[in-house]
Amino acid sequence: MEGKTRIMLVDDHPIMRQGLLMILKARKDMEVVGEAGSVREALELCRVVEPDLVLLDLSLPDANGLDFIAQVKAGDFPDFKILVLTIHDDEGYLRKVLAAGGNGYLLKKAADVELILAIQSVSKGEIFIDSYMTKDLLQNVLGSQANKNESTTLSHRQKEILKLVAMGYTDRQIAKKLFISVKTVESNKARIKEKLNITDRSELVQYALDNLI
Repeated sequence: MEGKTRIMLVDDHPIMRQGLLMILKARKDMEVVGEAGSVREALELCRVVEPDLVLLDLSLPDANGLDFIAQVKAGDFPDFKILVLTIHDDEGYLRKVLAAGGNGYLLKKAADVELILAIQSVSKGEIFIDSYMTKDLLQNVLGSQANKNESTTLSHRQKEILKLVAMGYTDRQIAKKLFISVKTVESNKARIKEKLNITDRSELVQYALDNLI
């Protein structure tokens, strides 16, 4: 059998650490080699036990877990794998963890279900993201892409009108320039707002500047 994955627990709640310890002790392929309750303790302990993987909480009493990640990755232990275990189901935190060099992100509410899989994945050099967070990320990415492509839902005429609106033309001036009636301009503007789900003129102008001009 290959060597065990050496794990260090970093969480300021002893009860949480105890629960994790019980789960990991049952594994023949994993070993807890140290525990810390603060960033300072964790950095000192890293130099002593040199774990393969750090299971890290973000909310620590002396500093943010992100500080720990940054110091470890930029210091003497860039190869340490860091799996964040947190209550923060916020995409902003997830992005910061990955940007800092973290290797995984798992929510505490899912720890009993996905913890072992997360540790195994991160230990192999993979990035692990909690399934709940993955769903949110995918929805945001798809939503962002939909917004970028939203202009394609506008007809050619609607795009022409929207560009002129952004350039400061009045409805009457737009009608004259495009050889259409003012009523046609007004109905198209109403349809544009409906399609883009925009009611404020300033937002309409900003959309045109961002996507059409």
